[in-house]
Amino acid sequence: MRRLLKFLHTMGAAGMLGAMASLVVMLGVSPGPAALPEYAALRGGMGAVATWVFLPSLALTLMSGLLAMAVNRAFLGAGWAWLKLATGVLMFEGGLVYVQGPMRQEAEQSARALAGRVDPGTLAASLGAERGTLWVLLAVAAANVVLAIWRPRILRIPR
Repeated sequence: MRRLLKFLHTMGAAGMLGAMASLVVMLGVSPGPAALPEYAALRGGMGAVATWVFLPSLALTLMSGLLAMAVNRAFLGAGWAWLKLATGVLMFEGGLVYVQGPMRQEAEQSARALAGRVDPGTLAASLGAERGTLWVLLAVAAANVVLAIWRPRILRIPR
């Protein structure tokens, strides 16, 4: 069971980091809303990555980590594991509120603009915030990997 949870946690983390890295790259090469067909296509792809890769990977990572803490009693007293749990919950909230939601919303908005139902001038208002959020979440995810590998003795939780 422990090996399965470790495998699932690692696969989820790999998917989440890959999705965030690809979203950062796509934001970097994104054309402006002036090139509406290309912009809408790219934002549609970004919305799909956020919905079908990032979010499930994030959920898998968080759930497998929680189950690993429940199965392995040594994790309950390890400060690094609790720190990973706290940052994992923040990642989940940040991923839902600041990545997946805005990416999906901008994809839908750009599709509506392409269909002529929305003014294209309203697009791309959140590009800077999306990029910044992704970089912060990538840094937190990298810190979680460091915690998992080195398992520092941050604090001991008494039983």
